[in-house]
Amino acid sequence: MDKLAIFGGKPIRDTYLSYGKQTVDESDIQAVVDVLKGDYLTTGPFVKEFENKVASYVGAKYAVAVSNGTAALHMACFAAGIKDGDEVIVSPMTFAASSNAVLYCGGTPVFADIDPMTYNIDPDGIEAKITNKTKAIIPVDFSGQSVDMDRIKEIADKYNLIIIEDAAHALGSEYKGTKVGSKADMVEFSFHPVKLITTGEGGIVTTNSEKLYKKMMIFRSHGITREKEILNENHGPWYYEQQYLGYNYRLTDFQSALGTSQMNKIEDFISRRREIVKLYNDSFKDLKEIVTPFEAEYSNSGWHIYVIKIKPELLTVTRKEIFEALQAENIGVNVHYLPVYLHPYYRNLGYEKGLCPNAEELYKNMITLPLFPSMSDKDVNDVVTAVKKVIDYYRK
Repeated sequence: MDKLAIFGGKPIRDTYLSYGKQTVDESDIQAVVDVLKGDYLTTGPFVKEFENKVASYVGAKYAVAVSNGTAALHMACFAAGIKDGDEVIVSPMTFAASSNAVLYCGGTPVFADIDPMTYNIDPDGIEAKITNKTKAIIPVDFSGQSVDMDRIKEIADKYNLIIIEDAAHALGSEYKGTKVGSKADMVEFSFHPVKLITTGEGGIVTTNSEKLYKKMMIFRSHGITREKEILNENHGPWYYEQQYLGYNYRLTDFQSALGTSQMNKIEDFISRRREIVKLYNDSFKDLKEIVTPFEAEYSNSGWHIYVIKIKPELLTVTRKEIFEALQAENIGVNVHYLPVYLHPYYRNLGYEKGLCPNAEELYKNMITLPLFPSMSDKDVNDVVTAVKKVIDYYRK
């Protein structure tokens, strides 16, 4: 048996392989350079072009681009009318921004447990958490796998709730053969460098509601508008009004040019991600000490991340030792995520351990393996070799 690198053995790789990375080529660079040489740097024509491209791709009527995914969620919560006293049902298995956006608007996040197979929020758990204070649901497409949107829409319609789909992981993913991005009242996507495409930092909300669209357009720019048909007064062609307490959440034109260029390659990016996932699944299918990701029949994921779950009962150590051993082999593993309500800030708000047992059990045993389009087959093989090496060493 090979000696683990953490104990002085030779690492599987000589260089570190990160868990995620942007894929930027010369056409992307040239698109940004062209804008930098032009007349607009902040909000200009490429913002609208990018919005139109994303909306068309996902099948939505409207899109509003903003400075990051968190801003997009905040904007959507504002447009939904979330305020003091409102409750919003959210998943615990997500980045903190999903529920932070509720807090920004004065609402209260209510965490519903996940389905232990899909790792997405359990629709039955959603219904059990609804009260007369519930205003909205924020389901998260964890890892890129679509939530069971038809079931969630049934619940939302029954109780007159707004759905804000957190699809930060899911641009290009499909639900029952249709791109994620048009089924919920509002759908948020993120363009952080490790996501499906990137604008450096950036986010967007798609919607089919003209009312929500107009509200978000004003909110992202200080709550200010020049739209003549909605001004309370009109002093002249220079005139604008602040109608809400909005924020400066605008995306720049050069970021939008990058995003537009990236959208031209998204299907290639997703195709490669799916190839890598298949290589992982095929390589790990006989490794009984780990569980590979399950995908529901209604979902066709674009695979933002690839999460394995270890079976500690078949190993001599916990997730921590497995994680550290893989890092020592120069495999950039990560963990997504600590259930949100276990963060100290949320604990101080009164949330307690034990709230969502499925999410907590998953967190104890999950590891995210590297996955990004520019990974070579050798990179993938290095990950597989390292995982098998470490599991072999710690097998009972």
